[in-house]
Order: sequence, then C-alpha cells, then structure tokens
Amino acid sequence: MDLETKIELICKPPTEEVITPDDLRNLLETEEHPIAYNGWEPSGLVHLGTGVICAYKMKDFIEAGIHFKAYLSTWHAWLNNKLGGDLRLIRKAADLFRHSWIALGVPEDKVEFIYSDKLYDDLSYWEKTVKIAKNLTIARTRRTLEIAGRKETEAHYVSDFLYTPMQVADIFHMKVKICQLGMDQRKANVVARELGEKLGFWKPVCVHHHILQGLEKPAIWPIPEGKEKEALASAKMSKSKPETCVFIYDSPEEIKNKIMRAFCPEKTVQYNPILEFCNYIIFREKETFTVERPAKYGGTVEFQSYQELETAYKRGELHPQDLKNAVAEELAEILEPVRRYFKNNKEARECLNIVKKAQITR
Repeated sequence: MDLETKIELICKPPTEEVITPDDLRNLLETEEHPIAYNGWEPSGLVHLGTGVICAYKMKDFIEAGIHFKAYLSTWHAWLNNKLGGDLRLIRKAADLFRHSWIALGVPEDKVEFIYSDKLYDDLSYWEKTVKIAKNLTIARTRRTLEIAGRKETEAHYVSDFLYTPMQVADIFHMKVKICQLGMDQRKANVVARELGEKLGFWKPVCVHHHILQGLEKPAIWPIPEGKEKEALASAKMSKSKPETCVFIYDSPEEIKNKIMRAFCPEKTVQYNPILEFCNYIIFREKETFTVERPAKYGGTVEFQSYQELETAYKRGELHPQDLKNAVAEELAEILEPVRRYFKNNKEARECLNIVKKAQITR
C-alpha cells in the first residue's frame, strides 16, 4: 500500500487530531508496520463510542498495515475503582470488550489483545513507571486527571497519581509508536511525547478520535462561548450513566426508545447527538441516508452526504422526529451483527450477562 493511502486511512474520520502530521509521515516512511495502540478501562457495557467508533479506527489501522494492540487495562480500571474495585469482575468486562469488537467486525487474527495483568509481571515495566513519575510534578499530574474521567479536584489517594505514569509507561513498554486514543486521553499522550526522548525512548505520534456526545441535554444549555470543553465533558456518552448511551447489544426497541427520548433541538446542528450519530456512524456505513416520512410531511427524502443532511436540518426542512425515526432504524440495522454474535457465542453471552448484573460505577 502506498504512503498516501496509509495516511488517508489513519486520518479518516472519526480521527479528529494528529500530533503531528509530519511526524506521522516520517514514521511511515521509516517503518512499514509500526505499533499502534488504544487502551481502555474495562468497566462495564460497551456503548457506541467505545464499541463502534473504536472499532472503525482499529479496522482503519489494520487496513493500513499497522500492528495494532488493543490494550485492556484491568489495573487502571482497578485503580479507578470501576466495578466496585472487583478485579475479577473487571477481567470479565475485559473479555466482554474483546468479544464486542470482534462482533463489530474487528478481525481477531489481525489485532493483538493485551491484558495489563500479564504486562505488569515484568519488573522493567515498573522501572519505566518510576522514571516517568520522577519527571512529573504533582501539579502536572493533577492536570492530566481528565484521562481517568476525573476533575483535578477529585484526586484523594496516592493511587490517583499513579494513573498517568502507568499509562505513559504502557506506551513505551509495548513499543507503541502511534497512540490512537480518544480526545479525552490527549493529556497523557502529550506527556509521552514530552518525556519520551528525554528518558531514552521516542516521541510517539498521537492520533486522537472524536468522543461521541451522550443522549442527554448538556448540563449548560445553550453552551456559552468559552465553556464548550466544560459543558461537553459532562455530556459525553458514559456507561456509568446508561441513560446517555446506546449500547451495542441493545434491541431495536431499546434503541428506538432511547433515540426518541434523546436531546435533538430543532434546527440546531451543533452539539446535537442525533446528528453526531449520522456524521460519525451512519455516513461511515453507507453513502445514502434515507428518511422515510408521510407524503403530507414532504415524503421520503435521501441525503448523499452529512453536509447535505446538516444543511436541510438547519433550515428546518427535516423535523427532529423524522430524523430520530430514521436514525433508530439505521442503528438497529448496523448493530444486528452484534446481537447475532452474542446470541450464538456462549462465552460472549455469559460475559455479557455477568457484566449486565454488575453495579457500574463512575
């Protein structure tokens, strides 16, 4: 595959930021199959963001010939007291994550699934963690707490400050050259870039993808200028707030009920979660998006691009109810292979049932 096609795949939406495009190009010119990774706290059920969006990028990187490592960070979930700090349950959630991406079409034989339990048996990993910690101030580490889904004021235990040094050590211990994570993980990746060469490693490339907005109305609305980051941080899709999520295992009826209740202000395209689903998922899956409606309301209409849809919605040519109906149908169809996989795979189904019964903690 030629260089430009590789870069196009890596930068394909939902990619939102590359740090830096020049570094990415230089890496691909010198390494044919560099290692990339994404890492997750296995802490509950998988929603559209963790599932569909991350699966898209895994498949993009695999197609580009990148060696992709899917890192299931059970210890980070444990540090963050997810699933009540029950490490056995966290490991079961990690199995569920792995099955979920396979169900979404990620080729099992072309991605390397790694559990942190095994990685941390190596003493040299902890040497890297200590080196990184020695080069991070408490103030700087506190500012990175966003990566753990926390505010700067929410660090109460020494373990809270281990989170960032361990995440950065993960990168170098797994020989990662491309950090492919969500925008919410940006601060840890920037630390890796800043410290890598100083500590005798390298400066990894960062490829950050878009974070899907949750279904609820943002806590601050309308969002005032300058408050976008704060408002959207609380409005992102989160499995600890199931009312904000569409889970990839949801039935068509559950999907429709959730979408019908979702925030979708008329003629408003910015910070509209239903339009986000269209932009980042539906138009990723197909070239034409069809909205069926009665003739008295304008009849069936087709959109060939997200921009075309956005323009029509902004002009008031498409009612939120009609948009929601169509989006619910499309999502139900897109997620049908997941429902089929979990119905037919006994191990996956057992993992799902166990995690469904668990208390999901923030």
